[in-house]
This record gives sequence, C-alpha cells and structure tokens, in this order.
Amino acid sequence: MTKTSAPALGVATVADRQHTATALTRRARASRRDRSQSWHRNRSNEARKGIAWRTLIAVIVSLIVIFPLYWMCVVAFSPRGEVFEPGLHLWPSTFTFENFRNVLDQYPVVTWFGNSVVIGVFVTVLTVTVNLLAGYAFAQLRFRGRNTVFLLGLATMMIPVQAIMVAQFKLVVGVGIFGTYWGVILPAAAAAFGIFLARQFFIGIPGEIIEAARIDGAGHIRIFLQVVLPLCKPLLAVLTLLTLLGSWNDFAWPLTALKNNDLFTLPIGMLYLKNQTAPDYNSIMALALISVLPMVILFLIFQRYFVQGFTRTGIR
Repeated sequence: MTKTSAPALGVATVADRQHTATALTRRARASRRDRSQSWHRNRSNEARKGIAWRTLIAVIVSLIVIFPLYWMCVVAFSPRGEVFEPGLHLWPSTFTFENFRNVLDQYPVVTWFGNSVVIGVFVTVLTVTVNLLAGYAFAQLRFRGRNTVFLLGLATMMIPVQAIMVAQFKLVVGVGIFGTYWGVILPAAAAAFGIFLARQFFIGIPGEIIEAARIDGAGHIRIFLQVVLPLCKPLLAVLTLLTLLGSWNDFAWPLTALKNNDLFTLPIGMLYLKNQTAPDYNSIMALALISVLPMVILFLIFQRYFVQGFTRTGIR
C-alpha cells in the first residue's frame, strides 16, 4: 500500500500545483483586468469632470461677455428715466420704441449711418485688396530684402496709433484731403496684421498648383486672379470682417480728420449725444444698438468662414 500510494500522492501534488498556478494566473489576470477597468473608469470620470468644468467656465465667460449687450438692449427698449430708478432692472417694465423714434427724429442718425457705411465699404475694399496683393508678393515672389521689409511691416504693429496721429494729420492736411471721406479712408489703406494673415494663408497653398499655372503660361496677375483668389474665401471673410469692424468702430481718427457734422460717423454721433446738457441714456443705448446690430449680423452670417480663415492661416 505504501509503495502504490506514494506515486499517486506525487501525481496529486503536481496536479494541485498546476491547479493552484492556474488559479493564481486567473486571479492575476482578473486583478489586472479590474485595475484596467478601474483606471479607464477613473479616466472617464476625470474627462467628464474636465468637460463639465470647461463648459461651466465657458458659460460664465459667455454670460460676462453677453451681459453688456443684453443690458444695452434692456435700456434701449425701456421707458425714459427708468434707468435712474432704484434697483436693478433686468427687464423693461414696458417695451417701447420711443427711444429709437426720439434719436431718429432729433439727430441725423441716417446720415451718420450712411457715412459709416461709405467709409467702411471703401476702407474694407481698399485695405483687403492691398493686403491680399502684398501677402501674395511676400509669400510667392522672390526679391531682395523681402524678409526685411516684411519684418519692418510687422514691427509697425508695436507702434501705438496715437504716436503717429500728429504726423498723419499733417500729411492729410498737406495732401489736401482733410475734412473729407478720403482723409479717413486713405490712411487705413493697408494693415500690417492683414498682410501677415494673407502671407500665412498663401504660404499654405501647394506650390504645385502655382507651378502648374506657370507652366501653362500664366503670369503672376493671372495666377493671383484665377488660381489663388478662388481659394481665399476663408481669408477674405477674416480680412473683410476685421477691417470692416475696425473701420465701423473707429472713433479717434474720424473725429480728428472730419470737421463737418454732416460727415460724422456713428461713434462720433454717440459722443455728440453724450455731450448734451441733459444726456438721454436711453437714446444713447438705442443709437448704440443701431450701431452694433449690423456687425453682429455680419459675424453670425460669416462666422464659419471666419473660423476657417484663422485656422488655415496658421494662427495658433
């Protein structure tokens, strides 16, 4: 019995060891799987928390940005004098268009609006044209001193407008366009930031396209008009919106260069209302809403191209 049971005991011991090793392996795998699942759950929870916090911060920042516009609308549609009543009025007690009627009847708002449109359109067309041509030249043409001239142009962005306003005023007076539309339009004929955006965009255009056009016998003007320009819709949207917004809201230089009240723009008109002996803040907010609304509508219409333009110009 002893001789026959010893081998059986040895076999049983080996089988138990194999069973124990298999069980430990399964437990180790299960433990690793549990740890992996736990890690993924924690990562997922952290990601959800991060998204929730970013969403909350975005909502708070959006409310801070939107609230002045909302408050302007509330004051513009509120009865006169309600803004001076005690308490915080976040909604008009009575919706009224009286403020808009008053400002349109008492002041040449239509003339101011027309002046802003004329100056804005001419400045936008001229500036965008110059920026596109200059950006194409800096990106695709090879000439001596190209990078130096480009860097000097970018350096002008660090010079405040107020520092050159006196020299600019003397130049406008010397040319003989002081007190006219052109005195406001021509000094804004080019913008260093717009040239920079255009150059970055044109650098991203594949060189094979331009080289193929050159092989077909196209010159630089034809390449620019028929090959490059059709690809520039996002860039055109960015340059147009930025230039038009800057011209529409420009205050200091039009106030300096225009001397006739009939040529004033909307920002100057709002200053004119504010400087009255008894300023009507409801009418001022109504005029501000008239001034802001076109730019908001344009941005909402072209915001997709606006974002694409900044993405494709390499701005990070």
